[in-house]
Amino acid sequence: MVDVRTDILINCPRTEVAGYAANPDNAPKWYVNIHKSQRLTTGPLGTGTKVAFTARFLGRELNYTYEFVDYVPGERLVMRTAQGPFPMQTTYTWTDDDGGTRMSLGNTGSPSGFSKLAGLFMAPMIRRQTRKDLQKLKSVLES
Repeated sequence: MVDVRTDILINCPRTEVAGYAANPDNAPKWYVNIHKSQRLTTGPLGTGTKVAFTARFLGRELNYTYEFVDYVPGERLVMRTAQGPFPMQTTYTWTDDDGGTRMSLGNTGSPSGFSKLAGLFMAPMIRRQTRKDLQKLKSVLES
């Protein structure tokens, strides 16, 4: 089982942080390992939106699809893998904090097969990576 949560204070309004982070077109700009994102559904972002991502992890290129399962603009976004190497859920939450926005990024999943073995060392790697991702997001939005 992987259950990792990290957060960061970003000195920007919550609507700006949430709007930018929730837009999958921006993912390659702030996720260090994601180099491609493509919406698979049309229309505004919302429950049912599907997005294909291409990322590098553990030296391998991974292709996976996330589906928005819960989206409250400016408050939270919950996505689950609809297709990919292992089942994962990613949760973003945004709250007002000290004149800025506290963004929390959580990843939970239950890897199986080879991924189950990898799961033993995935949590610390995911924690390290999400800290880098949030730091990059902070840098992008505050510049």
